[in-house]
Amino acid sequence: MNKRNYQRELDRILDTIRERPASDGHLPALFLHVCCAPCSSYVLEYLSGYFEITVFFYNPNIYPPEEYAKRAEEEQRLIREMPLKNTVRFLEGTYCPEDFYSAVKGLEREPEGGARCRSCFELRLREAARQAHLGGYDYFTTSLSISPLKDADVLNEIGERLGREYGVAWLASDFKKRDGYKRSIELSRQYGLYRQNYCGCVFSRRDEADPSGSERPV
Repeated sequence: MNKRNYQRELDRILDTIRERPASDGHLPALFLHVCCAPCSSYVLEYLSGYFEITVFFYNPNIYPPEEYAKRAEEEQRLIREMPLKNTVRFLEGTYCPEDFYSAVKGLEREPEGGARCRSCFELRLREAARQAHLGGYDYFTTSLSISPLKDADVLNEIGERLGREYGVAWLASDFKKRDGYKRSIELSRQYGLYRQNYCGCVFSRRDEADPSGSERPV
């Protein structure tokens, strides 16, 4: 079975939007879940000419609360400072770490990238799908696939399934393609963005520590 090319699928959607007559004057609305400013930087640069975007910062997994606040603030600063092609709105979800701990209960010792991460993706994307449905958005997606450490197949499978459940089209993507991750690093440097040294949760912070106990960059 051939592996799906999510970038090609995204290209087809963007081509359709690009080919609409200028007199149409309508951009589809995209509800974009983001995890942090560095990961969202390239995605916003890339998609802001095709969609009216609402950035949805929903990450109850982030630990500690001070880290969560810093990432949320950096996301808002990036949106203010980037010369995006169309207006981008920011919406912050509810920060309730208990929701995350409940979702991953029993998976605390799973390795990074395994079942615990999948449950975390499901939690965040479910809320994104729910909010996108309530807001009447045309599409929803996440910036998470830009990370070389995140499995695009897993993210797209979850997104498509939740899209069917909530009646909102999932925008297939693998944003690390076409040097997307490299571009996110360039933009992070350009805007002086805070780049965290662990994915976000207390377990990833633990797993990114070396034997001496100090944390290493991801």
